[in-house]
Amino acid sequence: MEYEFSLRFRLPIDAPGPDALVERLGEMGCTDALVGLGLPGYLGLDFVREADDAESAVMSAIDQVLAAIPDALLVEAGPDYVGLTEVANLLGQSRQNLRQMMLRHIDRFPTPVHGGSASIWHLAEVLEFVGARRPQHVPAVLDVARTAMQINLSRQQALVDEPTAKRLKSRLLRAC
Repeated sequence: MEYEFSLRFRLPIDAPGPDALVERLGEMGCTDALVGLGLPGYLGLDFVREADDAESAVMSAIDQVLAAIPDALLVEAGPDYVGLTEVANLLGQSRQNLRQMMLRHIDRFPTPVHGGSASIWHLAEVLEFVGARRPQHVPAVLDVARTAMQINLSRQQALVDEPTAKRLKSRLLRAC
């Protein structure tokens, strides 16, 4: 099956120039990615990759990039972080309809990872919520979104020190 996803990496300070990076990536098999080097010190890759499942597609791409650029640091896998407009466009409906669904089910709609005037959600959680109500509306990107979310959550979890993680876990378990 074919999977579309993006990976963003922070490059090491001594990273080779753009042409050498593209050559290294090609040598490691990343010939199915559109390479972006717009922001200095960062590398963006948009993949269209054949694989048996979404996780295999994304993980093999990460492995290839790290083989080409060993000191690169994964910043984000996508699609994951989205606003309501992006989800509505993906579902082929208006932002207003999606917002109304959110307000009608405020107690069950996924909690945003960032709240405010521009709230952001994990795409997989919103698609799963919509799919539970309208299964025919869930796009094929759900598997990739689940994988991207797990990668991003794992990356963030690795930044939390152990004592803080233990204190948070006990508080979160009491709240359930």
